[in-house]
Amino acid sequence: MKAVLGLEDGTTLKGKGIGAEGATQGELVFATPFIGYEEALTDPSYKGQILMFTYPLIGNYGISHEVMQSDNIKAEGLVVRSACSNPSHKKSDESLEEFLLEHDVSGIEGIDTRMLTIKIREHGTMKSALLVGDKNEKRAVELAKNQPDITERDLIPKVSCEKGYRIKGEGPRIVVIDTGVKRNILKSLEERGADLLVLPHDSTTSEIKKHDPDALFVGNGPGDPSRAVGPIRAVKNFFGEIPIFGICLGHQIISRALGGNTYKLKFGHRGANQPVRDIESGKIYITSQNHGFATDPDSLDGTDLKITQTNANDNTVEAIKHESQGVFAVQYHPEAFPGPRDSIRMFFDQVVEKAGGNFA
Repeated sequence: MKAVLGLEDGTTLKGKGIGAEGATQGELVFATPFIGYEEALTDPSYKGQILMFTYPLIGNYGISHEVMQSDNIKAEGLVVRSACSNPSHKKSDESLEEFLLEHDVSGIEGIDTRMLTIKIREHGTMKSALLVGDKNEKRAVELAKNQPDITERDLIPKVSCEKGYRIKGEGPRIVVIDTGVKRNILKSLEERGADLLVLPHDSTTSEIKKHDPDALFVGNGPGDPSRAVGPIRAVKNFFGEIPIFGICLGHQIISRALGGNTYKLKFGHRGANQPVRDIESGKIYITSQNHGFATDPDSLDGTDLKITQTNANDNTVEAIKHESQGVFAVQYHPEAFPGPRDSIRMFFDQVVEKAGGNFA
């Protein structure tokens, strides 16, 4: 099946279509892990983005529904060098293309992903459009250009739960503000006994308070953190009353709520081997990351937020703390599945302990 990928700068690449026929738009981003494509495709943080893998062969172990991080594919489209049509794994439920078709998502294979990755590294992420079942290059470029920038899109409402729900536990009660939280974050808290109340992103202070939480948690999610009005308000209102924790977008939301600022990275961090340096101990954690925005370190001056970890590659902020008020947030994904898991105990044990639980 014919397909074409168009970029806002006029670049077009023709390839073979996989998945559903149709047209899709999004910010083209690249991710570097060799494995974990099921988790990435279903990660709500990729809403609004067309996901390209740098590893040349994707789909070789099929799709296992048990590792999905949400109930469906959240990426707007998929770009790969080669999509395996004959996967082999005992836990495979279906092939990559069957998965795309099941969720009405378009993809393209057989194009030069190395060239595209270099282009994005040099010029930054780009607006793009993918046509499957159509090879109209002019239309693809027009669709790429004529879409709002990801900083102008309200994506959190598209991935947040509509109604709150509970995951019962015997430990501290933690309210999770759902900005697109991954299943493995909830699982990591549940395994440590936390009593979880997952609430919509726009929950009011009174709606949160009626659950009498021991702590507030803000997870990952898509888009510009400056547009997360409800979660920012919640962090401001509960700061100083209960401990507050965050991962990825949640880290950025907490930074903004407590006086800091954020900015858009040139091409983001999306991969499974990002080194994070703990400033106090000097220890290096190898982490999984997926973010296009970061906390501005200079903006934290005078906020009482302390930078505790930085990225060993580019020195961007990776963790913040407010010791006296029980705030702790990380930019990376300690819950990452399939890994690495260097930081899972370091982070989640602290969260449950500070919330008042016993995770041992």
